[in-house]
Parts: sequence; C-alpha cells; structure tokens
Amino acid sequence: MSVSAFKNDGSRRVAVIGGGAAGMMAAIFAAQSGADVALFEKNDRLGKKLRITGKGRCNVTNECGINDFLQNVPTNPRFLYAALSRFEPADTMEFFEGCGVKLKVERGRRVFPVSDKAQDIVSALADKCREVGVTVINRKISSLCIEDGQIIGVNDGQHTHECDAVIVCTGGKSYPQTGSDCDGYKFARQAGHTVTPLTPSLVPIVADTPVCARMQGLSLKNVTLKIVDTQNEKPVFEDFGEMMFTHFGITGPLVLSASAHIPDIQKGRYTARIDFKPALDTQTLDARILSDFQKYQNKDFINAMGDLLPLKAIEPVIEKSGIDKRKKVNSITREERKNLVAAIKEFDVPLLRFRPIDEAIVTKGGVAVNEITPKTMQSRLVSGLYFAGEVLDLDAYTGGFNLQIAFSTAVLAGESAAQW
Repeated sequence: MSVSAFKNDGSRRVAVIGGGAAGMMAAIFAAQSGADVALFEKNDRLGKKLRITGKGRCNVTNECGINDFLQNVPTNPRFLYAALSRFEPADTMEFFEGCGVKLKVERGRRVFPVSDKAQDIVSALADKCREVGVTVINRKISSLCIEDGQIIGVNDGQHTHECDAVIVCTGGKSYPQTGSDCDGYKFARQAGHTVTPLTPSLVPIVADTPVCARMQGLSLKNVTLKIVDTQNEKPVFEDFGEMMFTHFGITGPLVLSASAHIPDIQKGRYTARIDFKPALDTQTLDARILSDFQKYQNKDFINAMGDLLPLKAIEPVIEKSGIDKRKKVNSITREERKNLVAAIKEFDVPLLRFRPIDEAIVTKGGVAVNEITPKTMQSRLVSGLYFAGEVLDLDAYTGGFNLQIAFSTAVLAGESAAQW
C-alpha cells in the first residue's frame, strides 16, 4: 500500500532515516534547501544516543581548521575534505550559537555547551527541525524501494512512502540500547553497497593481568599512557590525561583515544605503559622518594608510599619493583630505589582485547566510501540514495571529531538530496 508522509506540494521529497545527530542535521539542511522532508525515527524521541555522548555533556566539535581536523581522522580522511569545506567546525559552532546554545572551548579545543547538557544540543536540533517544517514520523523503516537503479520510496513494513531521495543516517553498531541495530548496513547492502568489517573504536580495553581488578575504581589524573607494540618496542600511541582501572582492564579518555590507534589488538601484542609521575624525570623522582624515605625511615616500605601514590596503586607498584613490602625503608638500597622509579615511570599492563562493540563510542568500518560521491554523499550505485554520519566507513579520535563528521556529511547530504 502506498501512502504519503509528505506534503506533496511539488517540492522534492526527501526521506531521512534516523533521527540522531546526522539525521536531524540532514533533515534541517534539506528542508532549508526547499525540500519536503520526512524524518523517520523508530524511537519515540529524537537524539537518543546524542543525549548520552560525552557523559551527557556532548562534545559537539573541535575548534580547529580543516587540516588539523583531518590529522585526527585515521580512516579515509581525504574523503571528508569536501564535506568539511562546506561545513567546518566554525560553522557548527555558529549553527548552535544561532540556535541559542552558548558554547565553550575546553582543553584540547573540545567544544561543549556552556550548560554541560547534551539535552540542549538535542533540543536545538529538534526545535530547528520543527521550525523549518520537517515532518517527524516515529516508525521503523524496513527497506528501501529501488527501481531501475533509482530510489522511489521507503517501506515501513506496512506502508510505502514514495519519495525522490533517501538519506540513510542510522548510525553505527555501537550503543545498541539507543537503537543502533545495523539497519543502515542492511539498506546499504540492499542497494548493492560494500560494508567494510565492523569493529569497535574509542572503546575500553581488556587487560591480560589480574592487577587491574585489584586497582578497580582507581581513577588517575595527569598521567601519561603509552601503548607499546611488543614486536618492535615502538609506541603506537602516547598522551597525557586521565584514565581508570576497572575489573576487566582499563578505560577513561586516554584509553578510549588509544584504542583508535591499535589496528590489530591480540593477546601478547600490545602493552599499556603508565607513567604515574610524568612531571618528574627519573632523577627528580628518585630525590622525591629519598625525601619520603627520610620522613618514614623507620617504617615498613609499604607504609612509606602514601604521599607518592594513590592507595590502590601502592602494592601493585611495590610488586613491580621487586622489593619486599615489609622491608624497612632505611635498608632499601640505591639499586632497589632505581627499580622503584622504573615501576612508577613504566608500569606495564599487558593488553588482551577490546571490550565488545556495543560498549564502543563509535564504530570503525561501514559503508565503503569509494562507492559514495564525496562532493554530494550520494551513492554511486543508486540514484537518489545518500549516506551520512557513522554508517559510513569514517571514524576519528576523541575530541568532538566524530560528531563533526556526522554534521558535515549530513549538511552536504541534505543540501544535495534537496536538489532536482
């Protein structure tokens, strides 16, 4: 049965599938370009995943230029040049400020709403959809309608909604509880597209040691994390910031960023090397330890480390140093101090695997971009079919880059789909 979700006023009819960050932005720019737009979202509310991004704060973009931006995109960065040229981070900031959302820039040029509420970003997009006349339909699309290599509509299992163009903005495979159920990949395959292997990115990492469980809940600030490839002892990632130990391994901003730099994680291949005191070089740290030892010279070693390390880290670090924890501080040798310094500056945690993809912030892999026209986001295989956001084989590091990819590709897709 054929019904219409559109006004049928003679405008180009554009169906947008998925009411997340990319979907709402695509719908807005298609409507602003003169199209009659229907936005299909199977959840009862728009922006379900967007509400929980950035721990509910929503890192909307990164205040940087295009070239710096592309340095933070490990997968298919050149494909994004046209989209970023059309809608770069400065445009995203101007858009949300224009919607009444005040923004702020934090460390690493990360941009957040001043309110620290992701809901303000969701509300701004939803309100803008209403303002520009987007029709929101809370139904799940089951298939595309394609005839002679051309989009002619979408089907929701009961009705066919005839249209001139479709923009697929269904997100990736991560966070399935928000509605990410791989529908976009199904639509892509229906249209003959290649979907590259789907793996987690920006995800916690499982450690191959029980020591992490002993330090469960320990949150570290101002530490350096280095991921070392044990096959050649070369670092694949190194940065300064925050991380946390869990019952399964390690997580936190540093770890999530590191995961995007590990292409082939496997047992025994990579080690996380933590520097608990990056502000102190080995000589300065040794002097600091000597000072503490003088202060606690008659105490057992394990009772003399409280000024230097957090409680949960003391015993694991002592074990790494090889020093008897009950040895009196005043009898610890210079060589043993050297081992202690090494344990603090290079605390190794062997890695095993990533946590499941449904715990990942973004999905690595997706619709192959060599089958998409980068200047329009239109399929090279089916006329009138467009893709935007995480469903594409594009991913970036943490810092607002992934949301910006969603916005940039969505704006380009929306405007392109609206053109006759």
